[in-house]
Amino acid sequence: MDIFADPVRAVLLLWATPGLIVAVAFLAFGIDRIDHAAVGAYAFRPLLIPGIILLWPLVAWRWAVLARKRGE
Repeated sequence: MDIFADPVRAVLLLWATPGLIVAVAFLAFGIDRIDHAAVGAYAFRPLLIPGIILLWPLVAWRWAVLARKRGE
């Protein structure tokens, strides 16, 4: 059973590490710029971490698109 556990653990680690980095960066810097209702609402931000880790490519892409649109 260890034969299957190591590759699964490696894939999860490779997915979750950038997800955690995106989650911390997005919750610290990006969410206030994208969602104006989130300004000052710090109690719900930890609840978003699991979802951002799971969907980090979508969050990073959407954040980049909205940041580029605001820059125009």
